[in-house]
Amino acid sequence: MHNETDAIRDERPGRRLSWPWFLVVVVVYAGIIQGLGRLIGVDTAGSESQFPTTEALVRNALIPIGASIVFGAAVVTWLGWWSEVLRSRVPVRRWVRWVPISMLAVALFGLNYGHLADQSVSLVASLLLLGLFVGVGEELMFRGIGVQVFRRAGFTEGKVALCSSVVFGLVHLSNALGSGVQAVYQALIVSTSGYFFYLCLRAGGTLLLPMLVHGLWDTSLFSNLVGDEPQASIGMALIILLQAVLIVVLLVKRRTVEPAAAAVTA
Repeated sequence: MHNETDAIRDERPGRRLSWPWFLVVVVVYAGIIQGLGRLIGVDTAGSESQFPTTEALVRNALIPIGASIVFGAAVVTWLGWWSEVLRSRVPVRRWVRWVPISMLAVALFGLNYGHLADQSVSLVASLLLLGLFVGVGEELMFRGIGVQVFRRAGFTEGKVALCSSVVFGLVHLSNALGSGVQAVYQALIVSTSGYFFYLCLRAGGTLLLPMLVHGLWDTSLFSNLVGDEPQASIGMALIILLQAVLIVVLLVKRRTVEPAAAAVTA
């Protein structure tokens, strides 16, 4: 069985990347974001807002995350994995489609439209671009490269989902450099979100769907944090509520994610 698995791996196009080396890639990825943020970032310690001005948003987040996208794209290009990264041909039960549908609906409803209306056009435009960058960059690295790395290593889909989501959450511990112990809580929450985005990949069959869901999800969250005076809306509560509901649903139905035929084969 081991030799058969190796043969399957060898037939896949592109270079090979072991999961320990993937962790090294992730460390470099996180280093680019944190390093650039500290090198060119604006000090917002005196503000209650995470992004009080357009300049702060661009220099603290947009440029570093943009650089991480270039890095991720360079890695995929070097590996020769674009076809596999952009398309997921692993089937899933129909009920899983409600994960991206519910996340998109709540993210759209949860946007703090009133607060954004009070901000400058440049700040709102930068926020929308940031959401796009986050969705593209993080999904390319974790549901793109990460999922492929663990699949090629011979992991079952359950372990692929778990490992890629845990690594996704652990990367956010790097935020502890700026927010302390709160980053540990964030990492746990982000790990569950990573699993939801993995299901979006399976449900849509393309990396573009989790990119869209992730980008809009984070834009909705960030819409409460921009400007001189951050302002939480009822949409924030809905996002938190949906996250909790999805966690419960997936704990109950986690064994029915795979198609019946695949479950019997396994």
